[in-house]
Amino acid sequence: MKTLSNNTQAILFGLGAVLLWSTVATAFSISLKYLTPAQLLLVANAVSLVFLIALIACKGDFKELLTSAKQSWKSSFFFGAINPFIYYLILLQAYSMLPAQEAQAINYTWAIMLSFMAVPILKQRLKPTDYVAATMCYFGVLYISTRGQITSLEFSNGIGVTFALLSTVIWAMYWLLNTKDKRPSLIGLTLNFAFALPLITLYTAMTGELTHWNKEGLWSAVYIGLFEMGLSFVLWNQALKLTSNTSQVANLIFLSPLLSIIWLSQFAGEPILQSTLVGLACILVGLFVQNWAKKTK
Repeated sequence: MKTLSNNTQAILFGLGAVLLWSTVATAFSISLKYLTPAQLLLVANAVSLVFLIALIACKGDFKELLTSAKQSWKSSFFFGAINPFIYYLILLQAYSMLPAQEAQAINYTWAIMLSFMAVPILKQRLKPTDYVAATMCYFGVLYISTRGQITSLEFSNGIGVTFALLSTVIWAMYWLLNTKDKRPSLIGLTLNFAFALPLITLYTAMTGELTHWNKEGLWSAVYIGLFEMGLSFVLWNQALKLTSNTSQVANLIFLSPLLSIIWLSQFAGEPILQSTLVGLACILVGLFVQNWAKKTK
């Protein structure tokens, strides 16, 4: 039997990660019908942490994990406070206030936010294509958040849109600061989740959400922790390691929001809004322009 090439394996791993990511908005939508954002995050974080520790133990790197925890506890606490604690609380709050299709479409503009935040943080310069991409993406955000009624500027849920946009700022900041993180990626991610767990637990206790759990939302939360926060990272990381063409793998991410809308309509009972399709098309075009410019350079 012919062995698959590294690039073919990379595409398969990448598709696996994208397929898992495309189901997350549906899992969020279902779970948030029964759990609060803090409860959902607490369960998902705990499940993901168990999965990541088990994976590290299987690889024989558990001692390295403990050593890194002692040496880099400050960095682990700092990054864990940003992601998953603050980022997911804000993102899940957006999902609890907006239709999932709108929240996930707006969240995809984080790549544009990343380019603009890289100017003061990494001292990078913006190119004309960055402005074109940003215009397309944020026009799409405006179209989605006003349900197509742009001239009226009446937002369907202004607070929810604000949370969704704020999540892009937090996520972009996390990745920009993460460029200076010296920890191995899997070790660093595991420690982030480990140090974030007490913060999430404390927050959930302080808000009185450690009681009155609805069991119907737990399985969705477990799914999110296992697949969205755990396995998808492993698959995507493996894809990037195997490929000789990073942009080819990176472009697979464009499939995720399109598949996500299908799953939302089929499994979450969420009708597909025309304004979401138009706005999402603008966002994807903007992201494509940005990626094309980077590839050309």
